[in-house]
Amino acid sequence: MGLTSRSLLYTVAFAAVLCVALMVWVWPRLSGKGPLPVLGRLGSILLTQLSIMAVVLLAVNANVGFFGTWNQLLGRVDKAPVNVVEMNTGGPRATVDESRNGLIQPTDGENVESFPGYPKGPEDKVGAIRSVRVIGKRSQAVNPAYVYLPPQYFQKQYQRTRFPVMVAVSGYPGGRASVARNLRVPLNAARLLEEKKMSPTVIVMLAPTIASPRDTECVDVPDGPQAETFFTKDLPEALRSAYRVGDHATSWGVLGYSSGGTCALQLALRAPEVYPVAASLSGDFRIKNDIATGNLFGSGDKAEERKREHDLMWRLENKPVPPVSLLVATSRKGEKNYEATEQFVRAAQGKGMDVAQIVLPEGSHGFKTWQQEIGETMRWMSRKLTFPQDVQDRPKKH
Repeated sequence: MGLTSRSLLYTVAFAAVLCVALMVWVWPRLSGKGPLPVLGRLGSILLTQLSIMAVVLLAVNANVGFFGTWNQLLGRVDKAPVNVVEMNTGGPRATVDESRNGLIQPTDGENVESFPGYPKGPEDKVGAIRSVRVIGKRSQAVNPAYVYLPPQYFQKQYQRTRFPVMVAVSGYPGGRASVARNLRVPLNAARLLEEKKMSPTVIVMLAPTIASPRDTECVDVPDGPQAETFFTKDLPEALRSAYRVGDHATSWGVLGYSSGGTCALQLALRAPEVYPVAASLSGDFRIKNDIATGNLFGSGDKAEERKREHDLMWRLENKPVPPVSLLVATSRKGEKNYEATEQFVRAAQGKGMDVAQIVLPEGSHGFKTWQQEIGETMRWMSRKLTFPQDVQDRPKKH
């Protein structure tokens, strides 16, 4: 049974109820004196508490999406296979070109059909969500993802069209399930398309870390995981090899919540030639080491320099500012990053950047707040991305 499956949650809940009933039944028989009855009572209490705690933890994980699979929970990181195909550098893309040996490989979904917004009906009417893993040629990373394909992707009049891309990044320790289910990105995409408030867009949903359970924060760690390389080089290459998506950066944007929002801002300011549009929901403006990240910047003379390079306030003051479009979202009450967000917006003014804000009067660092913000964020980003881009009429090479 999957870690987030309802069958596992119901099974453990049933076992917890049995444990409670068993303890009530056996407790009078353990009322005697001596070591054995005492050990029996302690064992009954421990077993009951563990079973109840297991139900609570499974329910919280299923709702928030901290860990999507048993392998993520146990820290088993998938390794990139040796059999990797070269990227298709030209010509029209197939409608969907996922393959077992490609840079985008199909996988089994994690209860995708139960997520809000999961397409039900013909693909050319409602679109589709693909469960895949993305193979990083340079980073040697393998990152599970959901890819949302809008209904227009399957329609005849768009069969030679490249679509814009939104890369939606979860917080830590969330993952693709958090973006799809808790942030409701597919649900909002379907609604915005129906209301004609968003262009048809391919959306890829994934986690910011490429070395779970370590929080790599979209940083190229010296002698460690190359998360920035994965997002700026491997991910665009893989998506272009399998889907009809834009070749030019004007059709690419990245958004995220919490540490995923931090990642989005970092990618836009550090790699504007890849992601010139970014949106951050409750993200931070600098990256720091903590227990989950470990040492992200290495040691020696270069360590402090690398750390400064990931401080966006420092970059605004000391680096040429690229002409990117950014959206930052926060709340006046309930969000710790409100002052930092206001400081960033003030510092960005007059720097040649296009900066927009969503400021709620009251909110929290959680999905209840981000669900209020994500629809308008996607609408804003869609206005910034170029659509359509025609596909070159040349034969595919493989």
